[in-house]
Amino acid sequence: MTTPRDALFVYYDDATGERTALTPDDMGDWAAATAALLIDGCGLGPGSQAAVLLPPHWQTAAVLLGAWAAGVEVSYQGWATAGLSGSGGTYDATFVSAGRVGSWLDEVPDGKHQFVLGLGRHGAPADRVPDGYRDYITELRPYAGAGRPRVLIGDGDTASVDGTTYREWSDIAAGIAAEYRIGPGDRVLLDASEHDQPVQWLLAPLSVGASIVLHTGGLDAAARTKLAAAERVTRVI
Repeated sequence: MTTPRDALFVYYDDATGERTALTPDDMGDWAAATAALLIDGCGLGPGSQAAVLLPPHWQTAAVLLGAWAAGVEVSYQGWATAGLSGSGGTYDATFVSAGRVGSWLDEVPDGKHQFVLGLGRHGAPADRVPDGYRDYITELRPYAGAGRPRVLIGDGDTASVDGTTYREWSDIAAGIAAEYRIGPGDRVLLDASEHDQPVQWLLAPLSVGASIVLHTGGLDAAARTKLAAAERVTRVI
């Protein structure tokens, strides 16, 4: 069982009762498998573009870290699709939560490779896979145990479809960490409803060697205090 002391990323969702904890090795394995799926399964790499339309979630972290490890440029939108940028609205890969596909409220961009995530407890596959999509969890399984991607990425390479480089994202993340006084070894509790961008709930803590406790939101003060104590949190933002 993963304890608060050795977990890098802990995800809480009161609506489902989920608590998923990942060690650094766990998260590394998920990211490496995602990178292998993109590189070996889809033939993608530096210069390719992926649209990620997912809420703050531990699987979203795996998708983002895996895409960046593969050198794929990312366009991220948590719940809103407006403003997604890319070549003609078509991406090399799209990652979309199951609840968004087919919604009349959303215009999900097209992708040459389209993956749907059910975001179920403990990494369960999606209950329903829409036409034209593949289930992310199922497609990932053949790449379990994949080693570190052999992709050379420099600080000046492009990480986002808007042209932001890896160095620029690193600097932005470090600036956010400094703003919230997050330091090495800190354990940070984040409310996903208040900090919904990956640079806040993922990159800022990781950039300074902190670990993450991500909650979907809606906690009152007493519940937040209780959770912080249970997870040995040192910083609440």
